[in-house]
Amino acid sequence: VAVVGGLTLLGGLTGLDSSPAIAQGTSGLMEFRWDSDRDYRRLYYYQTSTIPNERAEWYLTLREKDRKTAILKLTVTVPDYFDSKLKPRRMALCKVTKGSMLSRTKCLEEIPATIEVNDNQTAIEVFPDQPVPIDGDYALLIKMFNPQGKRMYQFNALVQAPGDVPMSGYRGRWLVDMD
Repeated sequence: VAVVGGLTLLGGLTGLDSSPAIAQGTSGLMEFRWDSDRDYRRLYYYQTSTIPNERAEWYLTLREKDRKTAILKLTVTVPDYFDSKLKPRRMALCKVTKGSMLSRTKCLEEIPATIEVNDNQTAIEVFPDQPVPIDGDYALLIKMFNPQGKRMYQFNALVQAPGDVPMSGYRGRWLVDMD
């Protein structure tokens, strides 16, 4: 009788949490690229949500190994079909800690910077008050509502290093996939 009662209680408890788990918005294991070239550099990102029209935080990261120089200016190109509103006041340049299986990516320290978005919403320019040092992982944190639809977006990173030649160089691409 005790065994039957225990099995009944156990059966009742397993039905309490029947909602499926929702996957977090991280880059997938497989990436499709139609423009395959040797100069392609994949940059990593993290999203708190991939659901359309949901509030999310996007971390477009520049890891220490992705850069060889300090950052005087960061330019992020945005696709013209990206339909979410980009607001400079909802963005920050941060020193980040990388997420893992047991922890999430998060901003450790905000770096003072001026952030501008052009009128067409196709470029984000970040001007740190002081050059961002080579050591450590940094990210452009963007707080926004996710764009509508299931699409893939390619954001390009151009970095201007301190020096005599004021020219931005290609650092890599973030390929963001919306579920």
